[in-house]
Amino acid sequence: MFTKYGYSTLGIITIITFVFISIGLFVSNNFLKSLLIILPVIFLIFSMYFFRDPERTAPKGENILVSPADGKVLLIKDVYDNKYINGKAKQISIFMSPLNVHVNRIPISGKLEYLQYHKGEFVAAFNDKASENNERCEFGINSKYGKVLFTQVAGAMARRIVYEIKPGDTVKIGERFGMIKFGSRVDVVVPEQWTAKVKKGEHVSAGETILFENTTGQSGRQE
Repeated sequence: MFTKYGYSTLGIITIITFVFISIGLFVSNNFLKSLLIILPVIFLIFSMYFFRDPERTAPKGENILVSPADGKVLLIKDVYDNKYINGKAKQISIFMSPLNVHVNRIPISGKLEYLQYHKGEFVAAFNDKASENNERCEFGINSKYGKVLFTQVAGAMARRIVYEIKPGDTVKIGERFGMIKFGSRVDVVVPEQWTAKVKKGEHVSAGETILFENTTGQSGRQE
C-alpha cells in the first residue's frame, strides 16, 4: 500500500509521466523517444517504491520505546536537553536513505505536550550539526515512563516535513504520524535512566525495533 502522505505527489508524478510519454510517442528520433518514455516511467516506479507504507506491529510492553523511522543508527550519545526533558539524557539518531520506508511512527504511548517547528538549512542529514541547523520539527511526549523528545530533521534532498499531530493529542506507540519526503534523519532523546537496545550502524524499522528500554522502574512522569 501507499502512504496517504504521498497521494498528491504520486498524482502529480503520474500526470507528468503521462504527458512525457504522450509527447514521446510523436517524436521521430528514436533516442529522444526512448528518453521521454523510459526515464519518466523509471521515476514513477521509484516514487511508488518511496511512498510504500507496509503494515507494522509494535512490540508489547509499556517500558519500551520503538524507532520512529526506518534507517541506520547514525549515533548514540549522552546529551543534556534543555528543550523538553530538561536534564541529562541519551540520544539516538537514525539516518533515512531514499531507499528506506519514510513513514514515521509514534515511538511511545502518551500525551503530546510539546511541538516546535524550526525553519533552517538543508545540509546533509548525517552531519551532526543537522540536528540544530536544519529545518526540523520537534515533538515531546509525556509517557508513563517519563518525557520523550523526538525530531524530524530535513536533509540535503528532503525539502518537506509532514506531520498530523498537535499538542494535547493522546498518541499510541506504533501509530503513523507523518513522514519526511526524500531522505533525512530522526533524533530521539530520552532521560538518562533509559537503556539503549541498539548499536551504532544497526538497521532499524519504524514501529517495530526497540531503541530504548526503561528497566529502572522510574517513571519520571510529570503531570
